[in-house]
Amino acid sequence: MPSRLGAHAERIGEVRDLLTVRGRREQQRFAFEGATLLDEALRGGVAVESIYATEASYEASPAIGALERDGTQIYLVDERTAAKISDLQTPTGIVAVAPILLAPAQGLFEAPGLVLILADLNDPGNAGTLLRSAEAFGATAAVFGRFGVDPHHPKVVRGSMGATFRLPLCVAETAEVSAAARAAGAVLWGLDASGEPLQHQHFPARAGLVVGHERRGLGAWEDVCDRRLAIQMRGSGESLNAAVAGSIALYAASLTTE
Repeated sequence: MPSRLGAHAERIGEVRDLLTVRGRREQQRFAFEGATLLDEALRGGVAVESIYATEASYEASPAIGALERDGTQIYLVDERTAAKISDLQTPTGIVAVAPILLAPAQGLFEAPGLVLILADLNDPGNAGTLLRSAEAFGATAAVFGRFGVDPHHPKVVRGSMGATFRLPLCVAETAEVSAAARAAGAVLWGLDASGEPLQHQHFPARAGLVVGHERRGLGAWEDVCDRRLAIQMRGSGESLNAAVAGSIALYAASLTTE
């Protein structure tokens, strides 16, 4: 039978700390919430270490039962405690904890394909959407700039709809990514309104697509881009947000990669 924990248990404090960047870095773990993400984590082969669930959620979730049989530690919590470890206005009653596994920058471009690079994006919703699009359009990995949003921020994980669990993730600075690209003969293409028209390009076998910051654009990443690409618009809008622009470019790259 699962153990029961109260709101003031030490483990609950540790899980609550995973809602912060500092807590995730110190513990090298992250938390995600809900039955849907738990199913996606299992489909992605994530090694779930522990689950904190209300009694109703525990009884209703086949995934929790399967994990319990495999030896995952399950803890039952009341509604008040579930709310304490949730970042949602309406908690789902299931919080899972898993280890953070990041890929090194070295070797990112060794295999043919397109690597998505988030140039210090700060908005977790945009980052999550871009991960979802990257997986959908066949990207081989995703790099998060070291000065942007944490790839295991709860909103990034939710927005990715499971891509976080299946797509290799890396956190790196410009010099690390540039060196890895040069070593593999990969080309880095940055999205920029003043660049060449995207629709006229053919992506090489090994490439990185750099999507700029929501307001500052490519910033420091502009210097490592070999070429800059623009999405031409027919309407009068000034620009597209990062998630939309990046998703369009990922789709275009999936059609034209050599």
